[in-house]
Order: sequence, then structure tokens, then C-alpha cells
Amino acid sequence: MKEFYRKKYSHELGRDMEYLVFCADDPDDRTHAKVSMAFPPQDGRYWDFKDFGMVEAARPWIDSGQMYLICVDGIDGETWSSHGDPRYRIELQERWFSYVTNELLPDYTENAGKVLGMGCSMGATHAGNFFFRRPDIFDTVIAMSGIYNAQFFWGDYCDDLVYANSPILFLPNMSQDHPWMKLYRESNIILCCGQGAWEDDLLYSTRVLSGILAEKGIPHWADYWGFDVNHDWPWWKKQLPYFLDNLSRRGKL
Repeated sequence: MKEFYRKKYSHELGRDMEYLVFCADDPDDRTHAKVSMAFPPQDGRYWDFKDFGMVEAARPWIDSGQMYLICVDGIDGETWSSHGDPRYRIELQERWFSYVTNELLPDYTENAGKVLGMGCSMGATHAGNFFFRRPDIFDTVIAMSGIYNAQFFWGDYCDDLVYANSPILFLPNMSQDHPWMKLYRESNIILCCGQGAWEDDLLYSTRVLSGILAEKGIPHWADYWGFDVNHDWPWWKKQLPYFLDNLSRRGKL
């Protein structure tokens, strides 16, 4: 497994954005690997997935050339976690969303197929958000312990962009003939949450999202781990390889 540091100016955000790439060999060769994006936890940075052992947990699939992993940087401290003007915060979140989809990913997805999005805690929130908003770009999501309603962070404030960043809000209103529905049903949707300490809100949100998907007839895997499974890295390091192994055995990596 090789590691590459990258920094590129984002016109959407008006600043340099950093990220890490992990691949088997040549960073320019993505022909046979599943391009995957890891989103950091709340207020986290692009190095967290590496520093907390998640990249090492994914090493077998990176070393084998099945996965090409991009660890993106976040700006949660200015958006989801901030207490400033709500419209400014959600507009900045939207610019970050555009940075990822319109500036970062196009450099890596040409001739490489669709993307796998993954994350834990707030990283799962982002992974789910990107997948459900853009199933034309993402066809797989591994979301571990996420919240899928932006109002959890924006409170009573809800405008068009808060709505657009909340799968629990927009999915129930999506018609069966919406083009995204077919893409959802052709995708791999994995939702996971423990039932131990600090998981209550995340567990509730996961169950609500799973219920909506079931009502819409969208196949997915909602996996609820035991009451000893806490909202913490040691468990996510066990969950990620478990799901990657399942995808690999089914030929989805």
C-alpha cells in the first residue's frame, strides 16, 4: 500500500484543500480499482481515517488493487458544528459538497466507474448524504453510526439546502418514477450502528432511514451490532473490514 499527499486549490471554497490517497501502486492507475472516498468524523481532518487505524483495516483491499482510497478533508467546524448564521453555514456546506463532487472527484473517476462512500459518525452522515443526493456518482455506501437529518445540527431552521442535505426529509417525498430510484435499487447500501454507549441518536436515525428505504422498496442492509458496541473507533475498525469483505466476496469492489 502506498500513500500520497495531495493539495489543490478549490474555487468553490476559495482555499487550498488537502487530502490523502492510498493505493496499491500507481496513483494514476484506477482502471481496476474501486474508487472510494472516506469522510472524516465531526470536526475531523483528512488524516483521521489513517491515524485511527481505518486505512490499515482496509489494507487488504487496497493492497490487492481492489480499492483506491481517497481521504477527503472536511469543514464541519464552519458548518455542521458552528453556531453562526444558519443560512451562511448551509451555503458553505453546499460549496463543500460541490467541491467534492465537481472539483475533487472528477480527477479520479474518469474511466473508473462509480464511487464507494464510507465514514463513521459524522463521516457516515456525509457518506449517506453524498450517496442519496448523487447516486449518479456513488453506487455504494458504508455508513457507520450516522445522523441522516441535518436539522439535528440546524435545529428549528430548515430551508431548501438543509432539506437537500437531509435524506430522512427528502426521500419520503421522492416519487417512484424519479430517476434516482432506479439507481438506488441498483446500488449497495450498508447502514450500520451499534446499540451501546453514545449511539442512541445515531441508532434512531439509522432505523428511521432504514424504514424509509423499506417503504420505498429500496434494497439495503441495516446491520445493528450489539449493546456492547459503542460509538468509538475500535468498533468501526471491526465493522469496516467486515463490510468490505462482504462486498468483495460479492464482486462489488
